[in-house]
Amino acid sequence: MGRYHAVLGRGLVAGAMVIHAACAGAQPRAEEFPRKPVRLVVPSAPGGGTDIVARVLAQKLAPGWGQAVVVDNVSGGATTIGTNTVARAPADGHTLLMTGVNFVFVPLVQPKLPYDIAADFEPVLLVCSLASAIVVHPSMPVRSVRELVALARARPGEIRYGSGGSGTVIHFSTELLRLAAGIRLLHVPYKGAGPATTSVLGGETQMLVTTLAAVQPHIASGRLRPLATTGAVRAKAAPELPTAVEAGLPGYVFENWYGLWAPARTPRGVVTAINEAFNRALTAPDVSERFTAPGIEPVGGSPERFAAKLQSEMKRWASVAREAGIRAD
Repeated sequence: MGRYHAVLGRGLVAGAMVIHAACAGAQPRAEEFPRKPVRLVVPSAPGGGTDIVARVLAQKLAPGWGQAVVVDNVSGGATTIGTNTVARAPADGHTLLMTGVNFVFVPLVQPKLPYDIAADFEPVLLVCSLASAIVVHPSMPVRSVRELVALARARPGEIRYGSGGSGTVIHFSTELLRLAAGIRLLHVPYKGAGPATTSVLGGETQMLVTTLAAVQPHIASGRLRPLATTGAVRAKAAPELPTAVEAGLPGYVFENWYGLWAPARTPRGVVTAINEAFNRALTAPDVSERFTAPGIEPVGGSPERFAAKLQSEMKRWASVAREAGIRAD
């Protein structure tokens, strides 16, 4: 059975995408899928955003498939261990990977990986986006993004921001902000997003760009001051906050997202069946309700749409890594 399959071209800097035909061989047909429980690998610890999304969707998928969907947290190696587990899994659709935008970041800072994201994975679905926010410690004499940029220009290199470590989502998203604004900031890497949040709460750092869900309780208590969200449109979870573009920072749009991958050479029909099942789950009212409060917004769409998104993201973040000189710790 022939198929056409979108593959992200080799070379992260170039970010090329090619579409080629491949033979499915003796692998299962779409109408036979799934024939056994589906393993949904999350390459990070339980309790994080990816894990929450995976478990909500796994619950929704299992009844329709008539098979268990088991979320397996395979953490370690900055997501590389779990990711490699899926890269080496049989290409039959019964082992899938759900992870975030850091899937694109990791090869930029760790060039010697046990897998190749172009050769070893099949894009299945852009699952959802996650609202992020720019927040500052209340002691900061700023109440808008414009004022933050003006202060950073007046005090180059003095404003400290924390991240979960070099090459992490917070690091990349804040460096993108810095480049868009043409300012200098001082990066303080921590061992995880939690400690980075603690640092700004305690005034050890002055600003943070992180998920809205992580800081909403602290915004509500007055321990952090929100300046803007970072998406292309206002976040449903905090519609009162302007986007960074609305707040005076043209060109700064950052959207954290979660995606679904299968091992490369998974039959096209199986990829389509998985894609359609996840799309149906994302449109269920109860799923939408569970996602709205933490700022998770379902996206969905075709594998081709996700492949195009990946191509764009690879080019964009490779450029940020070069310009900002981002390296792993």
